[in-house]
Amino acid sequence: MPRRVNDLRGLAEVSRVLLLGAVQKHPGSRLKELAAEVGLHINTARDHLHVLVDEGFICQRAESTGTRGRPPMVYLPVDDPETNAAAAERIARAREHHETLRRIVADEDLRPAALEGLGDVAGAQFDVLYEHLDDSGMEPEPDDEELRISLAPCPHYRMVGEDRAIACGVHANLVRDLLKQVPGPLELDRLHPYVSSDRCQILLRQRRCPNPTEAERTEAGTDSESAASAGDPHSDGSDRDAQ
Repeated sequence: MPRRVNDLRGLAEVSRVLLLGAVQKHPGSRLKELAAEVGLHINTARDHLHVLVDEGFICQRAESTGTRGRPPMVYLPVDDPETNAAAAERIARAREHHETLRRIVADEDLRPAALEGLGDVAGAQFDVLYEHLDDSGMEPEPDDEELRISLAPCPHYRMVGEDRAIACGVHANLVRDLLKQVPGPLELDRLHPYVSSDRCQILLRQRRCPNPTEAERTEAGTDSESAASAGDPHSDGSDRDAQ
């Protein structure tokens, strides 16, 4: 299936990844605050934020200040597709692709067997996540039996040390938000960076409770210690916990 360029473009710039992380960490921040957070000129930050909005990763809204004049804009992660047209388009596109493939290969299973019994909504969540990973050039390979997706490293894999840990955390939060955009039982369990020299893993699980606590959000994240230590993308990651 030909890959679109939108999601790949959105994650290809390190500065853009860091800005996305700043929005995730401080939702509702203004442009000036986000630019200062990542050390960018305000005009450069504005351009990057526009790309992130255009590609459905964040949304913007006017902040009510109670004063006259044009209200300032603030930026937030997208966990509701109604807040961003590009996010809604991604969901519609994922559904369309699944229906097209189902007509072409009607006798084959298009989703992991682990999704059986979780309903069509879980399948829809999976399709949206797959769409994003495929658009981003991460070559997703779902496991046939488990809620696990093998993928190529993110486009910003050249980041090392603490920066790489930040980038992996940003992508874990993005996966979490993507799954929220389609109501269903799936949530992120863990993102394992570099389980081998050239592959990472996303582990999913059935949601434990309707409204996870902050502690559960922290737990269901990324193996940040592995991410931080994965300084060489060609090093052997087999000694890390990939199960």
